[in-house]
Amino acid sequence: MTLTEAPGSRRVHEIDAVRGFALAGILVANIGFFADPGYAVGTGIMPITEGPVAYLVSTLVLTKFYILFSFLFGYSFTLQTRDGVNVKARMLRRCLGLFVIGILHGFLLWVGDILTLYATLGVILLAMRGISPRKAVITGCAIIGVMSVIWLLLAGLTLLDPAAGTVAVSDAAATARAEALVTGGPLSFLSFQVETYPAVAAMVWIGQGPMAMALFLFGLAAGRSRLFEEPARWAHLVPRVQWVGFGVGLPAAVFFTWASSSSGDGLQLVALAVNNVASVLLTAAYVVTLLQVIKRIPAAGRVLAPAGRVAASNYIGQSVLCCLIFTGYGLALAGRLSPLAVMGVAAVIYALLLGLSWWWLRSHRYGPIEYVLRRLTAGRG
Repeated sequence: MTLTEAPGSRRVHEIDAVRGFALAGILVANIGFFADPGYAVGTGIMPITEGPVAYLVSTLVLTKFYILFSFLFGYSFTLQTRDGVNVKARMLRRCLGLFVIGILHGFLLWVGDILTLYATLGVILLAMRGISPRKAVITGCAIIGVMSVIWLLLAGLTLLDPAAGTVAVSDAAATARAEALVTGGPLSFLSFQVETYPAVAAMVWIGQGPMAMALFLFGLAAGRSRLFEEPARWAHLVPRVQWVGFGVGLPAAVFFTWASSSSGDGLQLVALAVNNVASVLLTAAYVVTLLQVIKRIPAAGRVLAPAGRVAASNYIGQSVLCCLIFTGYGLALAGRLSPLAVMGVAAVIYALLLGLSWWWLRSHRYGPIEYVLRRLTAGRG
């Protein structure tokens, strides 16, 4: 997520609007795990289920929005460090506070928490804060390239041992047990969290860490170049980004979804290699298209920006509401709703949090989680 606004820094409302948009993608990507806890104990590369809703989510959403948040984290980092006052100590405290919140979030609410990863990578970004925009982009591209090569090499190894490329089928008994724990009551759900979170956290760190770091660096470069603050400098590139992003990224995303639902022969590994690049292209097309919409319809930006201003609160809020609906903390509806109904729940949650964000910011400068983070890191509210 984002760290809190630095003293004296100017908010860039376009970033808030994009972050508010990204929250929708994060919710759609995560809610499936709440609705079907078997995903968390599955052994496939991606949690793909049959049906048009699942395939649309996989194609248009999965792996696209966490990298968008990663990019925004890197951009916001530059805004928070421009004053140059006690940058190192302040950012270290903030990363520590974010890590603590992430641990609590992971154990109590959402096993797929990404805050601990962001906090750790934030320390690395802090150590690299002197890097030039050009070197940041080159380093980010190198990380993505190396990860893609690793996936391709693993895919090649499956040709030597075809059995190694076969995806294990999820254990039906383990899936049933997971659903029973999640819906069995508060203590039962906490047992599931404690059992599952460490392994899932390791998967998140390994599977998403390198890409997140690459996008941190891209965001750092964009922030240093004032990409959102001086849009006229790159406006002529918008059509090109859209053509490449949608023209290349979207077909590649379709391939990724199709391959991820297949079994064996390393095709999934090839899809992951392709997706490392394609997801960045498609996400870039999303962003520039959204900014064009906001430019033509400013009201769209005004609707999204409040949620983006309190992104950490919205992120935790999504988990709270999903828990109240799907787990033993509340209605325990996990495993009972159709994919289309789950997307309807996501739409209601997102709309509710948009409204709550607007209402809260009428009388507060920061969101509830942002206040906690500031207290943890700076000792002030």
